[in-house]
Amino acid sequence: MLSVRKIEFKTNSDEYGKLVPVEQMRDIPFDIKRVYYIFDVAAHVRRGFHSHAVLNQVLICLGGSVKILVKTPEEEQIIELNNPSSGLYIGPMVWREMYDFTPNATLLVLADAYYDESEYIRDYSKYQALWNAQSKADDNR
Repeated sequence: MLSVRKIEFKTNSDEYGKLVPVEQMRDIPFDIKRVYYIFDVAAHVRRGFHSHAVLNQVLICLGGSVKILVKTPEEEQIIELNNPSSGLYIGPMVWREMYDFTPNATLLVLADAYYDESEYIRDYSKYQALWNAQSKADDNR
């Protein structure tokens, strides 16, 4: 899928446990400007329901598991995050929904920009219209 890919982080293991280093511009394909995490989400709750116009994110499930629906008007995919040594890169103009959080799930999100509400696209029909306009502009180049 366009602008979505799994990222596998290097895991260092020894008798003391495991350590996963995550570095911007090495493991994460952008400079990190914002970090937040989501937890204590009830099993029946779906979150997200939005896209970003230009924001890049990497999602990492630090504990438990969560399913991520990523889609465009042309395709969709469901990815389960359940391993803290892997992440999911989601680029601009990809609709996302998070669901099926296990009781102990903690979802860490790394973003390449500070919070800006105007950058969110929360209406799916508006998202489709922007996607179609962008696709037409790309076709005319």
